[in-house]
Amino acid sequence: MTPPTLSRAEIVAAAKKSIAIGSKSFAAASLLFDKPTRERAWLLYAWCRRCDDIADGQDHGHGMTVVDDAPARLVALSAMTEQALAGQVVGEPAFDALRIVAAETGMPKRFARDLVEGFALDAREWRPRSENDLYKYCYHVAGVVGCMMAIAMGVDPDDEDTLDRACDLGMAFQLANIMRDIEEDDRVGRCYVPEEWLVEMDFPPGQHMKPPFRSRLAVLTKRMAERAAAFEASAREGTPALSFRSAWAVLSAAGIYGAIGRAVATRGEHAWDHRVTTSGAQKLGFIAKAAREAARRETLYPRAPRDARLWTRPRD
Repeated sequence: MTPPTLSRAEIVAAAKKSIAIGSKSFAAASLLFDKPTRERAWLLYAWCRRCDDIADGQDHGHGMTVVDDAPARLVALSAMTEQALAGQVVGEPAFDALRIVAAETGMPKRFARDLVEGFALDAREWRPRSENDLYKYCYHVAGVVGCMMAIAMGVDPDDEDTLDRACDLGMAFQLANIMRDIEEDDRVGRCYVPEEWLVEMDFPPGQHMKPPFRSRLAVLTKRMAERAAAFEASAREGTPALSFRSAWAVLSAAGIYGAIGRAVATRGEHAWDHRVTTSGAQKLGFIAKAAREAARRETLYPRAPRDARLWTRPRD
């Protein structure tokens, strides 16, 4: 049976709905782009969101469950991704969204495949042993999305330095997500805090979320927040390579997500009593601040060699 062919406008409309439901922070930041970039950002988000939902049995990032058919889910999302990368109509709006954005931007196929590898890590119930393992995971589930989003903004796929900075922002976002969602992940048997860190703090196996150990966990989340801040600072230095509106959107998202990581670290052992979020008023504040930063980005963030101490994404 031939899959239905939706128009670009219909696929964009579905993608717009997806980001509105799945991420208020990203939805707000995306409105700052010019129309072509905004639509490509929505299209890319829709594919990422749908892959994540398939892998984790979620609905737009909500209601993560323990799935008993993870390998089959991975095979399905990988097959539809490859179909989209080949320029074929998939008949699934989110995967046709990838087909469109990949064709319009000349996006290297390896980036989409690197994200799929992130879902494969989760399907294998993989856990990071070392800090380097943590960064590899963050790259595969978020850093590579930063690279793809930069290309959607018009960055040359061969501009490795700017893509490194875009990757850095994705890394910062994912570290913030991990800090915030430690309790939620624990409920489904996942833990992304490196095993070496847990051993260092003398956690009994599988007990990191128990109340007697919250103060120790707070020490590790503060460490993770410091790592996230370093990646965020590096990402900000890449914004002079972007147009004003793209830089505005990026700096807005950096401010909003950076606040989440900082709030988790500040709350200490109470960080997981209630989910850390940013209010609408706070988002508007970060957007206004980002406009001023974007206007002065070449002065605030003069291009300099990237910090050699930071983890660097794979090149192929």
